[in-house]
Amino acid sequence: MPSAVEQTRREVSHAIPAKRKSQLGQFFTPARTARFMAGLFVQTPNSSCHLLDAGAGIGSLSAAFLERLTAGGLDYQHITIDAFERDESLHPYLHKTLEEYRQSLDSVSHVRGGDFVEIAVESMCGSLFAPTLPRYTHALLNPPYKKIRSDSAARRALRRAGIETVNLYSAFVAVSLALLAHRGQLVAIIPRSFCNGPYYRPFREFVLERAAIQHLHLFVSRNTAFKDDGVLQENLILRCERGAPQGEVTVTSSTDDSFTDLQTDTYPFERIVLPDDRERFIHIPHSPRQPTLEESPTARSSLSELGISVSTGPVVDFRLKPYLRDMPQAGTVPLLYPGHFRGHTIHWPKPDLKKPNAIVHNAETDKWLYPNGWYCVVRRFSSKEEKRRIVASVVQPHHFPKAELLGFENHLNVFHERRQGLPESLARGLAIFLSTTAVDETFRRFNGHTQVNATDLRLLKYPSRAALTALGEWATNCGELSQAAVDERVLHGSRVVGRISGA
Repeated sequence: MPSAVEQTRREVSHAIPAKRKSQLGQFFTPARTARFMAGLFVQTPNSSCHLLDAGAGIGSLSAAFLERLTAGGLDYQHITIDAFERDESLHPYLHKTLEEYRQSLDSVSHVRGGDFVEIAVESMCGSLFAPTLPRYTHALLNPPYKKIRSDSAARRALRRAGIETVNLYSAFVAVSLALLAHRGQLVAIIPRSFCNGPYYRPFREFVLERAAIQHLHLFVSRNTAFKDDGVLQENLILRCERGAPQGEVTVTSSTDDSFTDLQTDTYPFERIVLPDDRERFIHIPHSPRQPTLEESPTARSSLSELGISVSTGPVVDFRLKPYLRDMPQAGTVPLLYPGHFRGHTIHWPKPDLKKPNAIVHNAETDKWLYPNGWYCVVRRFSSKEEKRRIVASVVQPHHFPKAELLGFENHLNVFHERRQGLPESLARGLAIFLSTTAVDETFRRFNGHTQVNATDLRLLKYPSRAALTALGEWATNCGELSQAAVDERVLHGSRVVGRISGA
């Protein structure tokens, strides 16, 4: 049966125009992923179950759930399914998928059209003419991925139910969780973007206040979960249980939906959501063997406590295009792009960069420029396949002996002090610290994007100013450094660093 559903999925998905898919924000779940998701549910004492499949498509997830029941993986005497699908052109396929199991299972299925969020909120708020939805024992979701405008009807409806969120996928999860019975289970495949950032904080709090996170599965490759649709997104599978006590969390990962290289580890919840984190970021460790910042006794300070700021490079090239120059000339100052940095070295000017190397200094550009000095810079973008997510470099003023000012292009993050340069050893120490495996692993745990924003860098914890300065002095005196030496120094060399710096 799953093979027939999978064949239908491929045919229907191929027939739907890409524009239509984008408008609905829905992409069908491949059979292997659907089976993995259905396999995450655990048996409960109930004799019956009531499954919610919101954004059901052609019924791939419901089919995987019913197939597991048929195979004896779950044991319920009676099954009811409510499958919500807004696109009524898919209803014939959905009906056919669900009907196939009626002979082998005691199951009743209902295919519902309309807007799931609107219908659910009306039911939750007790609207007079709204149908009353049941308390579900199970929810299995591949929700639509589409932003919700702040002034939209959907946003207003969600607020009536006490849900504040910015995307349909998180809205579907929040509403489904609200509809679950006590100890009801929810499994959903969703983008990882909800794990961090201020916009998803209310959603994270909504989930963590009502449910225990029990399983997180991460797809290491961004283009495999929905590869048939060309979706480039880091996805994860979440399993949580409403009203359950929070215990340890199982974290699995695989390169793709073949799950042939499945890796499984278990972590205390305090490793997933740090106890002192007001933002409630959800961290997903890649391996218990990788060092993290929590293991370093020196990394306890915020940037503001250090008197250091980090800002996005202020020069947005297309807005200042009339003042950009391919090569330096009279009246210009250096303009630095990520391509000018390789490791901790600078290559400027760079004629083959295909980017301008200089910007005119005048009244229009002055406010976007920084004084020449020592800075630590971090690239804002990296590729998913790149070894490091955070790539830090040091700006050395002697590379620009005739320049009083520097331009930092918008694809760089710049560490500075009140828009002035840093002391040399502090700038070097920052770059060394940000180049550690522990920092990279910590960042990957709460950030699923390839983008590194200034806000992300502000949220990291850093060694003291004295320790960073001593780290920079140590690095300068040591010359060429191995990754192992840097990692050992930052994670376990705190007392030595303190003695060197006089701390």
